Amino acid sequence: MTRKKEILTFIIKCIAIPAAAVLLLYLLNIPYRKIDDDKYRDLWNLRMLGNQIEDVEIANVGSSHGAYDFTYDSLSEDGYSCFNFGNVSQTYDYDLALLKEYGDYLEDGCVVFIPISYFSFNNETVNESEAQALSVKYYHCLSPKNIPDYDLFTDIVTARFPILSAGEDLLKLLPEKLTVHAQEDEGEAQMDEAAVAEFANRAAARFDRHFNNKEDYFLPEREAQLLKLITYCKEHEFTPVLITTPFSVYYTDPVPEDFLDRFHSTVNRIASDTGVNYYDYSHDDRFSENLILFSDSDHLNAEGANYFMEILAEEVPELQEKLD
Repeated sequence: MTRKKEILTFIIKCIAIPAAAVLLLYLLNIPYRKIDDDKYRDLWNLRMLGNQIEDVEIANVGSSHGAYDFTYDSLSEDGYSCFNFGNVSQTYDYDLALLKEYGDYLEDGCVVFIPISYFSFNNETVNESEAQALSVKYYHCLSPKNIPDYDLFTDIVTARFPILSAGEDLLKLLPEKLTVHAQEDEGEAQMDEAAVAEFANRAAARFDRHFNNKEDYFLPEREAQLLKLITYCKEHEFTPVLITTPFSVYYTDPVPEDFLDRFHSTVNRIASDTGVNYYDYSHDDRFSENLILFSDSDHLNAEGANYFMEILAEEVPELQEKLD
């Protein structure tokens, strides 16, 4: 009888201990989801679709050149419904995924600006781990069917049960007075980065990131993704517009001529084959040496983005037609 009792006790412990651990993780996951959600503030604007924003007439996709260089404040004030789908290091396959997920909020004929940057036919990310880290955020805003290379395990440990991949972020669950030092260190690091940054040095760093240590600047799969994006827009009666945003001379001057020749021939061929117009503002004199319009070598600041939108409204027929 004692032997049976020991076995029963052992079985109960085997069940109770894992169950208690799972329950604890579940309870911790509830407050941690709010902390995890805060890491993806750049995706919060998507929540406005269908709530504050719908029947979008003008939109853009793209990486950081889309996220930072398109601003619609003045157009929104004039009553136009606009939306920016751009995000840092976002590739064309994620542009397409976002349109598949949220395209129902775009009206027929919506003008969709598709930025084409010098790194668009390669990768802006510099290694596989960085690319994976960036892809994780899309598990927070896309349904599984629209996530490129969807992985169930990644979904569970990053979006559904993020406490499992919290790492050092678990400390944020502690009372604030116990985490002040860590927060102060983080703030100092951010201040140091901002203080050390210098326009020309940042330009060199950006050039190095986008051009050095790349085996091939023009990957066939990237071009194929762009063509799929254009095709999707046309099939859903959106108006795709290819565009290269303004860059400063600090960013464009080091770019090799042979790269520029192939870049322009590639984009012009795609534009011709698809019947989509392409507008190139990369060397526009109104911007290239007017550094007051840039936040760094290849991104406009708020003033520059507003000015850029004014120019687009005056010079891009697809947008003019929408605004008339």
